Amino acid sequence: MTRPDSAAPPLAAFRGPVTCRRGVNLLTLAGCADDAADDILIVTFFGAMLPDLPDSLGAATIRARNERHYHITSASRDWTLAATAVHVHRDIGREFYRAIPPRPAPLRKRIFWRVVLALAGTRAGKRLLLSLRRRP
Repeated sequence: MTRPDSAAPPLAAFRGPVTCRRGVNLLTLAGCADDAADDILIVTFFGAMLPDLPDSLGAATIRARNERHYHITSASRDWTLAATAVHVHRDIGREFYRAIPPRPAPLRKRIFWRVVLALAGTRAGKRLLLSLRRRP
């Protein structure tokens, strides 16, 4: 990547507030994707030399400067960080379950688990379940 920052296409763009979580050599930015209303975008920088980022950013955009350096632009400030690896994850769970709705559990299985959980909620029921478990 030899293009300057302003000409590079964004690696990720957020709409609204973006949370910043730090770990040991790890920085994770999470928020709503700019190009889709329902998608949650998560960008994780590994081996990052962490700049002094606040806990929350507003409408951030991330661009790659080269293989190891990334530029984060927010409404208030700009930051540059070095990272050995970057993972971009788009959570599309809502779209997936809208297209493929979950299968309802069979009636027998629902009744079984209701009975087991009701038994587990009482002392006598717990003893009964433990005695059934110990039987060979």
